[in-house]
Amino acid sequence: MKKMNFDFFGDGKHKITPAELLNNDNGLFLDVRSKEEFDTFSFSLKHHIQSKHIPIDEIPERVSEIPKDKLVGIFCPASIRASMVFMYLYIAGYSKIKIVEGGCSALTDELKPGKVYKKIH
Repeated sequence: MKKMNFDFFGDGKHKITPAELLNNDNGLFLDVRSKEEFDTFSFSLKHHIQSKHIPIDEIPERVSEIPKDKLVGIFCPASIRASMVFMYLYIAGYSKIKIVEGGCSALTDELKPGKVYKKIH
């Protein structure tokens, strides 16, 4: 945690925009919202990058499902749970982790059909 100083947080090194994550060919979108939230509103990223839904309360039991060799963008609507999972994974030895910033509105803006079409063609 010594690297997590003012410069680390001030430069936003712990964050990534949805566009940056979706344009990374070796990325994983990790959705840490509750099952109820996911069942109410979910999205498919099959044309972009790998995605995985693991509710925050299941992270300790399912941490082995999160690859250490991929850039992992951690998502929740307000970044609070994403921040907690970020710290948990960081302490567990993950180095390629970022918090997806902007919440649902930033993510859905990147998933507009025109942007998706340009990405896959």
